[in-house]
Amino acid sequence: MNSLIKGAGFSKRSGIEVTEAVFILLLWKWLNMSSIAMFSRKSLGTFSMARKDVMYDLLKREEINWRALNSQTAKAVYQQNKLTGSCVKAFVLDDSIKTRCGKKMEGVSSHFDHVTGRHVMGQQVLTLGLATEEAFLPLDSQIYVSQVKARKLINPYKDGRSVAGKRYSEATTQSKPEMASHMMRRAIRSGMEADYVLADAWFGTKPMIRTALELDVCAILRMKKGKMKYRAVVSGRKKQLLNAQELYTYAVKREWKKVRGMPWKAVTLDVELDLTEKDEKKPRWQPVRLLFVRGLKEPSEVEVSKKEWALFLTTDTKLSMSKMLETYALRWGIEVYFKEAKQHLGFLQEQTATFASHTASIHLCAIRYLMLVHNKLEDPDSRVGGIRSQIQEQLDSLSFAGRLWQIFRAIISGTLNELQATLGCSVDTLMLAIDKRVTEFFIRSLQLDTFTMQLEYE
Repeated sequence: MNSLIKGAGFSKRSGIEVTEAVFILLLWKWLNMSSIAMFSRKSLGTFSMARKDVMYDLLKREEINWRALNSQTAKAVYQQNKLTGSCVKAFVLDDSIKTRCGKKMEGVSSHFDHVTGRHVMGQQVLTLGLATEEAFLPLDSQIYVSQVKARKLINPYKDGRSVAGKRYSEATTQSKPEMASHMMRRAIRSGMEADYVLADAWFGTKPMIRTALELDVCAILRMKKGKMKYRAVVSGRKKQLLNAQELYTYAVKREWKKVRGMPWKAVTLDVELDLTEKDEKKPRWQPVRLLFVRGLKEPSEVEVSKKEWALFLTTDTKLSMSKMLETYALRWGIEVYFKEAKQHLGFLQEQTATFASHTASIHLCAIRYLMLVHNKLEDPDSRVGGIRSQIQEQLDSLSFAGRLWQIFRAIISGTLNELQATLGCSVDTLMLAIDKRVTEFFIRSLQLDTFTMQLEYE
């Protein structure tokens, strides 16, 4: 982590090393604290001489590139665990909303929450991850600020060209498809490889399909049953422009076939989609394959009837029904990530007001998850939740030991003062020696490497 932090361009500004400041920012949520303030009161002294102001100062610094640290950490996990050799690698896109309503909370705006079916005030975070058969790695995240009821900055940035200034500009001026496109391009430039891009119906748009084709990755997207028109030959007639519902009625309804090895029935249709952009005059027809599936239920959906159907699109017209569904199932990894992030990893829970600190929070959350994934990949039989619980137990024990030592230290110091004449040496010298050994013990205890944990087990 030290080399990754320095490689991301982090620099010291306070009395302690920046690596130590990042360490305690990553650490506080492992102790299951509700806030940084509570962590500072109860446990910070066990792990660092820093004060809580150091943590808040680092969170709001405008020049800190948290995205770079997130990206480099993901790349390290990707390479060290040899995920480059995975049979299937897919970019996964999704967003999640954190409800927040503080009047001075920067970057808060109104968003439609498709889980609750209503508009809420909060922050919408778009996340790009890499899914393989072995693990899900969060690669990048960006807060999206809508144009509805958007809360402005409390104070303008000192330098609009700073990292935080640029991130705020992206959040307020780019659409989600534009953000997604930039994220995937950055990931590819950083050395991450993917054969597919997966997303739910909120990203089933022409801009996303164009981006996938430009990046030479196969898109597998769930599509809305909306007004989008597809050019198809139905019932032997000449090519017609039909929407999803019309295609279902005329070409799918009575053609269901069992998907091999799966509990669903499906139909594929090879059609064409016009990907013409606004400034283009001639149509740009792109062959795509549509997959109609009956009875499929997303994890976030309520029970569906056997007659309900879902629509998927892929840019690879040779992809089989089973391969499409098996690959799309990797999207579940990002759902697990968001659930873990919100419940246990401090997703936008620092209780700060600045947009810079909110940006830091979403990347710190991703880095915590990457640490769990790294440990899981080293021990295939373990689970992310089990590893997190184990780390929390270890750190809780150390935190308690640190507080207990302060009591013992006071007792020992008082006893040595009474025995100073008998011992014939300086009490301060003795206490310095004892403190040194105790500090070394805590440092060794925090080195949660395989060798140390094996010694602890034995």
